[in-house]
Amino acid sequence: MSEAYVRKEFVPPEPPPVTSRGIIGWARENLFSNWWNTLLTFLGAYILYLMIAPLVRFALIDAVWTGSDRSACLGPEVGACWAMVKAKLGQYIYGRYPEAERWRVNLFFLSLLTMVPMLIPSVPGKKWNVLFVLVGLPLLSYFLLYGGAFGLEKVETSLWGGLLVTLVIAVTGILASLPLGVLLALGRRSAMPVVRTFSIAFIEFWRGVPLITVLFMSSVVFPLFLPEGVTFDKLLRALVGVAIFSAAYMAEVVRGGLQAIPKGQYEGAMALGLGYWQMMGLIILPQALKHVIPGIVNSFIALFKDTTLVLIIGLFDLLGIIQLSFTDPKWSTPVQAATGYLFAAIIFWMFCFGMSRYSMFMEKTLDTGHKR
Repeated sequence: MSEAYVRKEFVPPEPPPVTSRGIIGWARENLFSNWWNTLLTFLGAYILYLMIAPLVRFALIDAVWTGSDRSACLGPEVGACWAMVKAKLGQYIYGRYPEAERWRVNLFFLSLLTMVPMLIPSVPGKKWNVLFVLVGLPLLSYFLLYGGAFGLEKVETSLWGGLLVTLVIAVTGILASLPLGVLLALGRRSAMPVVRTFSIAFIEFWRGVPLITVLFMSSVVFPLFLPEGVTFDKLLRALVGVAIFSAAYMAEVVRGGLQAIPKGQYEGAMALGLGYWQMMGLIILPQALKHVIPGIVNSFIALFKDTTLVLIIGLFDLLGIIQLSFTDPKWSTPVQAATGYLFAAIIFWMFCFGMSRYSMFMEKTLDTGHKR
């Protein structure tokens, strides 16, 4: 008499083979799927080795980390002189800002963190946060950094420098260029001829001149048209020039998003009885800005890097103050310039990479699943 066995539960699934999952599976699929991909993988790895190995050796292996003067960084096979960067770090961050007042700059850096909640979709109170960033933060920053009120000593902008100037110009340009760009983009698509003509003329004029020319005009030419005895701070003129220049480019980015919105969205908003600004604020602009997030962030990254151009009008940003430090004979070595430029590249890359990653995060968060 034969016996029969009936299984009462499902057999647990077996894991996929090791060679088809994880890093090994990804490599087999993307790097070694056929002979030409394998050849290109090894060729690319060799080229990366030729590029990265000398940089790692210079920046880490042969680098000098401690020292009190140039003698620590002299030698036939000496790499980056990070001891110089450590000694000059205060100058790189604050410029010639008085050392006793640098706590005000530190508070300014902390105040910039108030923009973080505005960038996180799930944080409530966005309206108040935006209002503070657009109105309260500029006023707070002015009284903190410039002083002259509330018992704070006045610090002229000619003493500002380093990372402080870079962030002041970049943050001001970013906060001013986006709303101005949106208004110019709406004006260029306006049905009112005067508004449309003004917007087109404004955008095309500022896009037709290089930023370096705008800075020269704001620093040298603009004061010639002012009445005698009337002056504007050089940094303020640069901030206005950078903001206007960036707004013209931002307007074209936003206009591209507006043109991508189907006509049916406009008709549907008007069928609901929405006014022009309600339609734009509630229906059109949220969709348009979502479409052009990469372009907006790309403009912000370009603006952040273009802050280095203010050196030509006598404002010492991060790169300018690093170049100025090369004149110090105490740290004059063959690797002084290479170390300074490498440090500047690392700082700029960190900020730009952070903006790029945030752009990817927002694209993923706002993705509505309409990919083809």
